[in-house]
Amino acid sequence: MKNLIIALTLLLIAGSSFAQQKFNPVLKKQLDSVLALDQKYRDTLTWLMTPGKSDSVLKAISMSSGRAMSHYWGLQNRIDSANVVFVEQLFKKYSYPGKTLVGEPTNEAAWYVIQHSPKINQYMPLMKTAAENKELPFRLYAMMLDRQLMNEGKEQIYGSQATSKPLRNGQKVGYYVWPIKDAATVNERRKQAGFDQTVEENAKRLGIDYKVVKIEDVK
Repeated sequence: MKNLIIALTLLLIAGSSFAQQKFNPVLKKQLDSVLALDQKYRDTLTWLMTPGKSDSVLKAISMSSGRAMSHYWGLQNRIDSANVVFVEQLFKKYSYPGKTLVGEPTNEAAWYVIQHSPKINQYMPLMKTAAENKELPFRLYAMMLDRQLMNEGKEQIYGSQATSKPLRNGQKVGYYVWPIKDAATVNERRKQAGFDQTVEENAKRLGIDYKVVKIEDVK
């Protein structure tokens, strides 16, 4: 991981001479690489967690389910840690590296890194400002806000987050959409935030049968 952090830091230094440009092609290339690294093992992990698909993956890699999950999460976590170090340096230098600086969809790269880190709460104000200034799609800020609220055990606003946390009575029901504040009007809020799917459609995309769960059922 140390070598990866050094390599990413050198990439940042290499692009420093372009810092004053409105559009920074060197930084765009760096963040494109960061985004690719952010997703490097996540597709494999998703397959390993998907019933009906995991068997073929496990057969191909000749590992048990537990060993495979531990192995690939270990690899991805090391990458994630290095990516966080890199984007935090960017935040100090550029604030949020948004659409003006790196174009679309590269402006989403730093968001993904923080969304997959334990530092959401620290950088929520930065993400909110970027979204309000149209440097970051507002729906991504909405997703991060939902995740922060879920992490704090509070109702989410836009219905973007799901969990497999057991219910209060100890019942395990698989994955479900985390409780939503004012669930009856969530699709209006989703549309305003820029989501192109209803909460029901998004749940189906995630392989979840949507049903309203109340916060008192999971606390």
